[in-house]
Formats: sequence, structure tokens, C-alpha cells
Amino acid sequence: MSLIILESTALLGTIGIPVLIIGALGLIFGLVLAIASKVFEVKIDPRVEDIISVLPGANCGACGLAGCAGYADQIVHGGEAVNKCAPGGAATAALIANIMGVSADAMQQKVAVIHCSSGGHDNTKWKYNYEGVNSCKAAVNVAGGPNSCPWGCLGLNDCQAACAFDAISVDANGMRVIDFDKCTACGACVKACPRGLIQLVPINRNVYIKCSSKDKGPEAKSVCGSTHPCIGCGICSRKCPVQAITITDNLARIDYDKCINCGLCATVCPTKAIQDLLAGCRKKAEIDPESCIGCTICAKVCPVSAISGEVKQLHVVDKDVCIGCERCVAKCPKKAIEMV
Repeated sequence: MSLIILESTALLGTIGIPVLIIGALGLIFGLVLAIASKVFEVKIDPRVEDIISVLPGANCGACGLAGCAGYADQIVHGGEAVNKCAPGGAATAALIANIMGVSADAMQQKVAVIHCSSGGHDNTKWKYNYEGVNSCKAAVNVAGGPNSCPWGCLGLNDCQAACAFDAISVDANGMRVIDFDKCTACGACVKACPRGLIQLVPINRNVYIKCSSKDKGPEAKSVCGSTHPCIGCGICSRKCPVQAITITDNLARIDYDKCINCGLCATVCPTKAIQDLLAGCRKKAEIDPESCIGCTICAKVCPVSAISGEVKQLHVVDKDVCIGCERCVAKCPKKAIEMV
């Protein structure tokens, strides 16, 4: 019995000492970690969490930062503007501004516009039958892409796959259609298109160049199938009343900071490469005879000379000529003009 007790005591000593040492070391390391966590603690401003809670959580990168958490942190610690969340819009900007105790500047709502009217099954000339990876980025590397136009839509819908808001659909002819009510202007589709065909445009601008071809007129016409290519003729640029259109590399481009949304360019384009969403339903100017004082300001600012009248006499608008640009409305000192 004594021998057993001695052996047990020896065994206990052999095992117990290392256990005690390990336990002591664990206790010491635990204390060190606890102290370090206090010393090196990174205090999180509660406003960051509050801002994250009001952001939509899309992590789309439209703000230019790595997700909603990164944007929230930069608002609090980096002085980032509170109105850069495109999916959240003005409502989210107002909530963030309230958290930060600042005012939110007006946010201009934008939508994605595809500057190409090809890419469908029946309106595109195809060079070959592409059977590779179902991606525009992959197809563009195979002999320049399957479509004849080197600037046009490849038709494999990378933009649709990138859209997290289901704002891009494909119609029966394989054409991409953007739902402006769903589009948040996050820019994901812009980045996804390997040919750079998509642009974010102010939603209150309804005139678009539906082509991106930089080929000269004859070449553009030969490869664009049944679509309406821009041939760089410059008629739209010359007719634009506010010089908002320029021709660069045989392609018309609209400066939306200047554009007054009149749609005159669309009416004069010989190839119908310019789309006017308000065609046929644009309001025309009408002068209130009781308020007009005949100052002639409206007539002077009208880009198409649709207003006539003598000084101090009632002015009238020729609605067949009026393009609905509203410049007269903005300039009338008596507010005597309205759009009807």
C-alpha cells in the first residue's frame, strides 16, 4: 500500500507541476491581454454605428469607398460628404446629416443610360457565333468581340449581372432596358461594361446620344445593322441653342451641365441617333395676356425665335416653333409665362 501511495505521489508531482506552470502562464498571458486590450483599445464613435444603420447596406461602392461601413467611418472621421450614397438618395442623406448635426446639400438624382442601340438579336451585325464564357469581358478579348461594331454592345449582359437592384432587364430581342424607377445610379453597371457604354445622367435630362461609335459615317452605317449610328455630321452641335453638344472622334457628346432638355438635336439628327424621351409630349410656353408687359426679354432669350411682339405690347408664342426649353419662363420678370 505504501508503495502505491509513493508512486501516486510521484506521478502527481510529475503531472501537477507542468499543469500548475501552464495554468500560471495562462493566467499571466490573460492578464497581459486584458491590460493590452484596455491600453490599445480603439474606441468606436457611436455615430459610425448609427450611420451604418441608416445606410441601405448595398455595399455598391457608389460613394467611392469600400462599402457602407467604410463610408460611415469616413463621414465621421474623414469629413466625407453626407450625400454620396446614391441608393439611399436624399432621404438617407437627411438622416445622416441629422446624426452628424450638419445640413445636407441637395443631391442630384441620376440614372444609368446606355449609349448604344444595338446588342439585340435582330438589330446587330455579328461577325461570328461566340460560344465562350458568357461574359462581355471575356468576349471582347476574342477577335475584338462577336459584333461588327468595335464600339457597340456585346450583348452578354454583364451590366445586368452587376446590378444589385434589378433595374436592368432584357427584352424579347435581347436588348437591355433600364428601369429608371429602380435605378439608384450606384455605378456598378458603368464599371461592368468593358466598352464604357453606360453613363450616369441627371434624371431630369431626357435626351441621349444612343451611339458610341467613333467610326466615320460610312463605316458606322455599314456595321450598325438596323440601328441608328451617329455619323459625326455635326448638325446637332450647330443647331443646339446652348452649345451643349460637341463632336469628338466622329461622335456627338452632350454636356448635361449645359443641356436645357429641349430635344431640338433629336429632331434634326439625320440618322435618329439621338433619343428624346419627351418627344411628342413636351410642354410648350404660353404667355398670360394679363401679366405680359411687353418687355421683350422672352423673345430675346428664345433660342428658336418662337416668341414675337412689339415693345410694351402683348407677346405671343408660336407653338409650332417652340421647343419647350423653358428659358423664357426662367427669364420673365413678371412670371407671365407657363408651360402647358
